[in-house]
Amino acid sequence: MGDSSQYAATIEGIREAAVRIEQHAHHTPVMTCSAADAAAGRQLFFKCETFQRTGAFKFRGACNSVQQLSDEQAAKGVATHSSGNHGQALALAAQLRGIPAYVVVPRDTPQCKFDAIAGYGAEVIKCEPSMEAREAGVAEVIQRTGATLVPPYNYGPVIEGQGTLALELFDQVADLDAVIVPVSGGGMIGGVATVAKSLGRPVVVIAAEPTGWNNAADVAQSFAARKLKAVPKPDTIADGLRGRMGDLTWPIVRDKVDGVITVSEKEIVAAMRLCFERMKLVVEPSGAVGLAAALSRQLGEHPALEGCRRVGVVLCGGNVDLGDALWRQWLP
Repeated sequence: MGDSSQYAATIEGIREAAVRIEQHAHHTPVMTCSAADAAAGRQLFFKCETFQRTGAFKFRGACNSVQQLSDEQAAKGVATHSSGNHGQALALAAQLRGIPAYVVVPRDTPQCKFDAIAGYGAEVIKCEPSMEAREAGVAEVIQRTGATLVPPYNYGPVIEGQGTLALELFDQVADLDAVIVPVSGGGMIGGVATVAKSLGRPVVVIAAEPTGWNNAADVAQSFAARKLKAVPKPDTIADGLRGRMGDLTWPIVRDKVDGVITVSEKEIVAAMRLCFERMKLVVEPSGAVGLAAALSRQLGEHPALEGCRRVGVVLCGGNVDLGDALWRQWLP
């Protein structure tokens, strides 16, 4: 697996991050659901990052990053590009420290995420829905303001901050055999895998990835080829999982993840429905991808999961825009 010094995140760094964000981040609950267990044929333990501040796991990495800044750096603020959840998280983390935040957001991001980012006091800059436009937008902001870039995933402090959810999960649930983590840029699974592989016992780490309507699952393709591949952005309802792995997250995924399960748009919606109707939990499409993988035939047939009966599933976010139609149906 290699010397830990070759990776952007270490277990020591994750433990330090847990101390650094302790007074700011929530310890999120773990929940179970007998209906989900029956459908999966395994006992599932859901790490509910839907209850994290800003409604998603992203606050952990953003908070860790902001708290590490020197006073001189902090005074100029922080900047990022985000499809919503990281932007909200960084805006709140900056607000808590009393510094400016600038967030470049694709125009097709759900309105609830735009509103939340602005509500936490950040300056919101809209861009076209492409990685090129996002990166160009944030580069302009940094040139204009001198702010420090806090990337959404390909950044050591972010990866280590996200890893704190795994410290909690493995403390909350004894003897987990495996953990399923949604993936796109790789920050969350990079942190989770770093913790899982430090426990001194076998724990299987599975990445869950949407294929999108255009069959563009880059993590699965890169994992199969054992090298990072350039793949078009997935056309998926899981708007929080449209990122791409970077030079810091890919080595961790390559070396510490045991398999990748891909899920369709239909499977994501079915998992969301189970969360809403049976678990009584609000999840966004990206947040339901882990459960979709847990229910998929691929998982049941994956050799790495043989004998795994106790499986953690990260529900990574709950920022879904329900619009007005849902609420109007209750009115005459």
